[in-house]
Amino acid sequence: MLILVLAGLVLAVTLTGAGHRAGTTVASTGSTSEMAPKPRPTPPPSAFAVGLRVLTLTDTSRSVTMADGTSGPRTLVTDVRYPAQGAVGSNDLRNAPAASAYGPYPLIVFGHGFAVTPGLYSHLLQAWARAGYVVAAPAFPLENADAAGGPNEADLVNQPQDMSFVISSMLSASASGAGPFAGLIDPAKVAVSGQSDGGDTALAVAYDHRYSDSRVDAAVILSGAEIPAEGSFNFPAGTPPLLATQGTADTVNWPSLTNTFFEAAQRPKYLLSLIGAEHLPPYTVPSPQLHIVEGVSLAFLDGYLKRKPGALERMSAIGQVPGTATLTSEP
Repeated sequence: MLILVLAGLVLAVTLTGAGHRAGTTVASTGSTSEMAPKPRPTPPPSAFAVGLRVLTLTDTSRSVTMADGTSGPRTLVTDVRYPAQGAVGSNDLRNAPAASAYGPYPLIVFGHGFAVTPGLYSHLLQAWARAGYVVAAPAFPLENADAAGGPNEADLVNQPQDMSFVISSMLSASASGAGPFAGLIDPAKVAVSGQSDGGDTALAVAYDHRYSDSRVDAAVILSGAEIPAEGSFNFPAGTPPLLATQGTADTVNWPSLTNTFFEAAQRPKYLLSLIGAEHLPPYTVPSPQLHIVEGVSLAFLDGYLKRKPGALERMSAIGQVPGTATLTSEP
């Protein structure tokens, strides 16, 4: 009986449709909105304009004493680059409206090295934002080049908490429902990165049980190491995917320091070796090696944050350049 009833329903629908096409009068509700096809979302562009906003983020729960003796809450002046509306180019567009229609986007929080500022890495950070990432780069209170009384490397142990504070601040700005970053960030897609002492900072936030932040989904460590004053730590199973890069001629962060944490890390992990590269140039100076760092890091992030098909294969192809770079992978 059930089969007969279903067959009857199909027949009734078929006859009704046929009668309508033949000109049979059909009652109308007076609205065609439910009948109109929904427009398909426009696919995101392959590259975005890069917007830049400078935020002053203040952590009132912690204090800092500067080298000149002044003290106060930990204040992080943070460059935030993001996919913006406008023409794609090589310059930052100050306070440009965000390309919100294609969001939300993954978040990358980046830490600078000792006695420099985030601006030194602008080429790399722009490349990430241009590819569809929100990139927040704080100036650490005591390690940045412009710190009152001069930079102080002893503050490195406090920087992992700074990085987690920036993650919280950016996620809060996105979730607020108002403001330039409203709805712009995907809270389930967060990466940390950094170079030199900033790499030490990001490594701790991603993997060190004393500082680890469970919101981190991937880490890109550029010539970094374990924080010297804190000693080594274990990498428990289930920790985020790792991309480590290292110049073979680096005399500031020796290759052995990167090799130590890379060997201890859980899979998936990748090591990009930059042949003949020193400490800063492959991350700050336009060159074939900076181009490789940009390409490999974006393919890594696309693979593990955006889950783009073919991203990890692209990563391998970019990272193998005879005489310039090699990529070791343990997926």
